[in-house]
Amino acid sequence: MRNNLIGRVALITGASRGIGRAIALLLGQNGVNLAVNARSEEALTVLKEDLSSYGIDILLCPGDLQDPLVPSIIIKRVINHFGRLDILINNAGIALAKPLIETTIEEWDALMAVNARAPFLLSKEAVPYLKRSDIATIINISSVVGVKGYINQGAYTASKHALMGFTKVLAQEVFQDGIRVHVISPGGVATGMVELTRPDIDPSTLISPEEIAEIVLFLLTHRGNAVIDEINVRRSATPPWR
Repeated sequence: MRNNLIGRVALITGASRGIGRAIALLLGQNGVNLAVNARSEEALTVLKEDLSSYGIDILLCPGDLQDPLVPSIIIKRVINHFGRLDILINNAGIALAKPLIETTIEEWDALMAVNARAPFLLSKEAVPYLKRSDIATIINISSVVGVKGYINQGAYTASKHALMGFTKVLAQEVFQDGIRVHVISPGGVATGMVELTRPDIDPSTLISPEEIAEIVLFLLTHRGNAVIDEINVRRSATPPWR
């Protein structure tokens, strides 16, 4: 069954660039009202201008997800503005390219705060409202490092493994509430984050953010008896099953 998304409300974190921006643009094209989060209000304002031709309602929710108080504030703003929430996309993430033994406590805590704790807090606050939606969906954007372990990406790998474990348990706990929880784990995507952590990858072989956005749209519009819990996305240049 293909769902019509017009008039639905989605909250997207890390929406000002990369995968989050691509998701926001594609959902906006499909009539979804958007609450968008990023650290930079200026960058969100640019995104809002780019979405303005779609005739949707857009709420800017700037805030640093390293702050444990911000997720609750964002959800309250979304509900006060829209009165509902149908879709939560936990996309915001930060990375670090450094050996574990050189990683500082501050760096470790920052990655855990944004990549693992923020999705937990946002989901915790959002679930009571998502329960009211007939297409309630949480999509967590993880990474190939969430199923593998890459040298010099220890803190990032640990944070994404935490997100994967959280996703698996949350999906089971909210199953009876009709909330579907998916996780997408892409390989190298053409974003600034990948440029930082994997400068060795040929840019021409990277997955485009728009390709990940199309997967998100598929999950949201196809809500029949078949459910895809986890999607691992590899670069076409990478050998399969490794």
